[in-house]
Amino acid sequence: MANRFPLIVDSSALQIKEIPANDNLDLANSSIVNVVDITASGNVTIGGTLTYEDVKNIDSVGLVTARIGIRVLAGGAVIAGATTATNGIRVGAGQSIGSDGTAAVFYGDGSNLTGLPQSGVGIKTEGGTVGFGVTFLDFRGAGISTITTPSAGISTINITGGGGGGGGSISTEAATPTNAVATLDLTAAQDHKVTATGICTITCSGGAEGESHTVRIINSGISTVGFSTYFLFPSGSAPSLPTASGAISLISFTVNRVGTAATQLLAGASLNFS
Repeated sequence: MANRFPLIVDSSALQIKEIPANDNLDLANSSIVNVVDITASGNVTIGGTLTYEDVKNIDSVGLVTARIGIRVLAGGAVIAGATTATNGIRVGAGQSIGSDGTAAVFYGDGSNLTGLPQSGVGIKTEGGTVGFGVTFLDFRGAGISTITTPSAGISTINITGGGGGGGGSISTEAATPTNAVATLDLTAAQDHKVTATGICTITCSGGAEGESHTVRIINSGISTVGFSTYFLFPSGSAPSLPTASGAISLISFTVNRVGTAATQLLAGASLNFS
């Protein structure tokens, strides 16, 4: 069959002729039906709705932009590359990400996961939270100072601190008063060694409720050792420590209260280990 070309009416020349090159074919208010193939070397602009059926593949070399949304009614969506969702990925009720079929919302650091079976362990301190899960390990107290924030993926979380001394092991504070007051720094250590000479008094500073401490008292020469009103002993009476040179005594106490209402140390004594 010979090639056929669109014909137009040239009213000025009273002729029917082929459409000139680079001219436009105006089909306003007309229809084209039963077209097999359409090939366009330039752009195709459609003012109305483009309806198509039985399309198996759409292959786009560039970016595909859907201004309202994308609906995948069957078969699912397979995305090979990285996907960025600026407002989250939301799944409606009756549909699922996972297996339970309930609504799910994913965004942020994971704390807003809803509608999914959750598992795992989160870590909390007074300074913040690392990770989320059904179970939280909550580290608190004067000795727990910092935790490291994990990086993306698998990471190691380091927890520093411990005990009243601020370290993982029991630390010792030494004092050597001579006819003076020995002030125990409860924040710096849990174990305190006082080598006393003459008439001495033991008091304290710092500390936190619930901490346990020990005081080892060694007499260097004949010594008389007493305690500030912070120390509370059974029956309300302070023990009478041995005064002989070389005598050793052990005072153990728990911090009951710290603050403007006066520090309270619940103490007990083991005397004269010489």
